[in-house]
Amino acid sequence: MPAADYPTTSSERDAWVVRRRGPRHPGDPSQPHAFLRETEPDGREGVADVWTLFLTNKECPWRCVMCDLWKATLPESLPLGEIPRQIEAGLGRLGMPPKPSDRGQGGGQRWIKVYNSGSFFDPAAIPVADHPAIALQVRGFDRLIVECHPRLVGDRVMRFLETLRTASHPAPPPRLEVAMGLETVHPETLERLNKRMTVQDFQRAARLLREADIDLRVFLLVRPPFLPASIAAEWLRRGMETAFDAGAGVVSIIPTRLGNGSLEELARAREFEEPRIADLEQGLEFGLGLRRGRVFADLWDLARFSRCPRCLPQRRQRLEAMNLRQQLRPSVECDTCGEGGG
Repeated sequence: MPAADYPTTSSERDAWVVRRRGPRHPGDPSQPHAFLRETEPDGREGVADVWTLFLTNKECPWRCVMCDLWKATLPESLPLGEIPRQIEAGLGRLGMPPKPSDRGQGGGQRWIKVYNSGSFFDPAAIPVADHPAIALQVRGFDRLIVECHPRLVGDRVMRFLETLRTASHPAPPPRLEVAMGLETVHPETLERLNKRMTVQDFQRAARLLREADIDLRVFLLVRPPFLPASIAAEWLRRGMETAFDAGAGVVSIIPTRLGNGSLEELARAREFEEPRIADLEQGLEFGLGLRRGRVFADLWDLARFSRCPRCLPQRRQRLEAMNLRQQLRPSVECDTCGEGGG
């Protein structure tokens, strides 16, 4: 496929992306499609215990060329009450959440991430009428983390913040944190991703969150399509600096992965190549060196980015340790590939 075959308008790109998709995974509207317990440094020299739920709901309205989250979504909106039932089911499987009266009684922070393969503040995905029930379900946690497209950050976010306060009264509400995908700050690449946003859109949304005293988490892609490998590392560094300039407390760097149909097509056109584990290591090292906030490397399916099975376990352990401790660790030296991290 010649690179010129990638459309130039958003509507044509939407159709181009959808034509290259495979099947969705069957979703149960009464259950989150995944859930897990994890730990995360809390930014205060402690470690938070995190309940993470991945909800099943209607697909995001955007058709980003790099996205594969649509695989676990539904083609239609859910009836009222289904999202709170999913949260209840997921928390039941993970171990019930803390009681509101337990907060502030010592011990580590308890956080909940409610991710939904799109935007929490998209009413077609999470009905606004379900917000009060959700607020009651999360009031025992110290922090609630949700995800949202920058263009949906506005009055609906502020009304939900007030709903959290009402549900938790007289105790303080969970600290609200919104995760946004900035992806890259390279203007032409961001436009071609079909995310239908600009860096200025992100900065506007970040400013609204900051003014409302809502925390910000930012997702950035490692080696997005359309960005030449020779400058990808520099633009990832610029992305981290832009995120922190906008007030982010957390930056998560995510390797761009094949698997959604569109990226395979772009790879054939030499418009995309998956990153190597060294790209992820170098990005995390730079981010931690900034010492401006927490920086995490996404380690899911890490083996696909490694070309050397001998040093992969040690490199994984190093990245895990840096994620958890937020400190640089000694490099891994590998006689087999000569590419050890650090």
